[in-house]
Amino acid sequence: MRGCAAGGGGANPGGYAVLPQSGPRSAAERNERRFYTVIDLGTIGGTISNAVSINEVGWIAGTANEAGDKYSQATLWRDDEKKALGTLGGPNSGVDWPNHNNFGLIAGISETAEVDHLGEDWSCQAFFPTIPDTKHVCLGFVWYRGTMRPLPTLGGINGYAAGTNDWGQIVGWAETAYHDPTCTAVTKTPNSFYQVLQFEPVVWDRDREIRRLRTLPGDPDGAATAINDRGQAVGISGTCDQAVGRFTAKHAVIWQAEGRVSRLPDFGGISWSTPQSINNRGQVVGFENLPGDTSGQFQPIGFFWSEKTGLVKINPLPGDTNTEAAGVNDRGQVVGVSYNPSTTRLPRAILWENGRTFDLNCFLPEGSRLYLLSANDIDDRGNIVGQAQVLGTTEQPAFLAKPPDRWDAPAETPVRSSLASPVVSQAVRNQVFRRLGIRVP
Repeated sequence: MRGCAAGGGGANPGGYAVLPQSGPRSAAERNERRFYTVIDLGTIGGTISNAVSINEVGWIAGTANEAGDKYSQATLWRDDEKKALGTLGGPNSGVDWPNHNNFGLIAGISETAEVDHLGEDWSCQAFFPTIPDTKHVCLGFVWYRGTMRPLPTLGGINGYAAGTNDWGQIVGWAETAYHDPTCTAVTKTPNSFYQVLQFEPVVWDRDREIRRLRTLPGDPDGAATAINDRGQAVGISGTCDQAVGRFTAKHAVIWQAEGRVSRLPDFGGISWSTPQSINNRGQVVGFENLPGDTSGQFQPIGFFWSEKTGLVKINPLPGDTNTEAAGVNDRGQVVGVSYNPSTTRLPRAILWENGRTFDLNCFLPEGSRLYLLSANDIDDRGNIVGQAQVLGTTEQPAFLAKPPDRWDAPAETPVRSSLASPVVSQAVRNQVFRRLGIRVP
């Protein structure tokens, strides 16, 4: 059995700021608690799907596997229907970062029919189910009114489109033609990463023209991951490395609307500093490595940052060691995941607010067939999307969790005080952790 919540100030190693907690609730208020309503969003033929984004008109975007779970497609869930968005001619596509445009525009990544002549793994491959990698060229795409179009690069082979805003701007990263000596061009093995070309953070404007964003002085490479309606964008700055986190994410950064870049604070690690979302109040969430990171090993802790609060640590649930914060709404509510890769337990979807981390599974009714693995985004009404495990099966579908009526913030004690960890095969567990960027034995 496990606890369902982690406190703020009492469990804050490192002494980083914790947001003030709300006062205790009356008995009448506590009696108004109800459960979340969780909807299985389904797949497009495979056993796995993942919802990573929800906008304010209820469009849910993400990725779903085709039958056989070898390939995936970017997927839209809307009006109780699901729609595969197709590809740019290659086997895989996906939406893997917050798409907060409310006017029908979706951005993501897709393989084309062309094969990368340099044999790069590129950033896309970490988000596709195909093993070994296809080596197809991967580009950012924009989808609007049923049509998917490729986005240009900076003269290189590959690109990656991540977040969107209501002004039609899209952020991401794109390769140049420069053979970057800071890339990890190592002897290839099936599980190694291989990158050749430099890549830089970019924004595609409404006319789809590409514009570079500055990296920090001395950093040749970087990526932009999310953008708000004020034109503020967040992302990473570092070296080319393997084009998947690590030393590419040496620094977390924020770009103001005029293009000025600033470094965000960290917890003392030297890699994997990755903002994942920014709301319209300029509040940023993501994950950063803890101190003791000497060789780029992945050991993240979630964070919340704003100019008012500074850097706030999002503590793991009892028994866990790590968190990753994925989404934040304009109310400052944060969703993500808590886990411990050294145990047999599965990750747990979390909601964080008022300095406390809550296990979302503890707000589901007894006997729920779904166990919530990770929460990826939250809208201003508190609706949460992510990925679940269907208990007793190998199915891992996308979910939508709707909060109860008159829901303001989690009660001081969750609906259930503890929850048993479901039992799954090692293969299923490894698959879950792989999507979190973790390689487990």
